[in-house]
Amino acid sequence: MTRKLTDWLKAWWPAFVWAAVITTFSTDAFSGEHTSRVILPFLRWLFPDAGAQALELMHHFIRKAGHVTEYFVLGLLLLHAVRAGRTGWRLEWAVTAVAIAAGWAGLDELHQAFVPSRGPSIIDVLIDVSGAGAAQIVAYFVSTIRSRPSSLPAQQPQ
Repeated sequence: MTRKLTDWLKAWWPAFVWAAVITTFSTDAFSGEHTSRVILPFLRWLFPDAGAQALELMHHFIRKAGHVTEYFVLGLLLLHAVRAGRTGWRLEWAVTAVAIAAGWAGLDELHQAFVPSRGPSIIDVLIDVSGAGAAQIVAYFVSTIRSRPSSLPAQQPQ
């Protein structure tokens, strides 16, 4: 294997693996019916006075938060891959990472169209893209903070 291909694989394999994890989450095993078997009992324990409608709403929001989280992680991994060993943050890297995440989100929803217990949703794509976008914003601020010179005086060795 050439050095260039090895470097490319090093940069991209985490994003590929995470994209596969996201695809796993799009299967029947992670449908609302199945996740409710775990999440709703936990919510009933946590909020014993909550009604069924409130618990269902919380379950819904937890599932949507899962979308944001999945694509936040994917957005960071894609930024890492696109950056390919370079440091800092650039708008074109962030836009490329979000565009790839948006494409994957669309393919993921297309996949769900063929899963009987699931269904495609443009709203979910928008939620996914917001997670990838939020990752770019966080990466920008982290990069900005890291690139600032320290305001603390250097300590002299004693």
